[in-house]
Amino acid sequence: MSELSHFDASGASRMVDVGLKDSTVRRAVAEGMVRMLPATLQTIRDLRISKGNVCEVARLAGIMAAKQTHLLIPLCHPLPLESIEVHFEFPAQELMRIEAEVRVSGKTGVEMEALTAVSVAALTVYDMCKAIDRGIVLGPIRLLEKSGGKSGHYVVPQPPACSAVGEAEAGKERPS
Repeated sequence: MSELSHFDASGASRMVDVGLKDSTVRRAVAEGMVRMLPATLQTIRDLRISKGNVCEVARLAGIMAAKQTHLLIPLCHPLPLESIEVHFEFPAQELMRIEAEVRVSGKTGVEMEALTAVSVAALTVYDMCKAIDRGIVLGPIRLLEKSGGKSGHYVVPQPPACSAVGEAEAGKERPS
């Protein structure tokens, strides 16, 4: 197993020193699934949720959350994020897929920011729809891709996380 960078030799927590690292363009893409009743998803798509446009509110929540990741996750560095995009897809009648892409030119990656954006966007969907569907299920949430930095380019090796996407969707490329 590789060494965990957030612990020193004695096992104490520490913030990683990125001072001597080179600044590079870094990008991360994460996804999260939100499973709900088909009628709930149709209500979202028809813009009939009384609290407002669920996807637009969740998009703003995801963007805002990515910008605050360092306040939410211990030991994350505050980063001057250059781009945050949050997108929604509906691969099945009961399934919403949320994807976040985050970019920065910096000394540390943005995986946590992308994962935070997806997580908070999913939580926002739940909050806005819980009055009509308390059985909404969040997850899985995962990193799909990261690039930049010393560890190089990573792309998730397996097909989409949610089996409800189906075999036809499993081979389909993600939008870039």
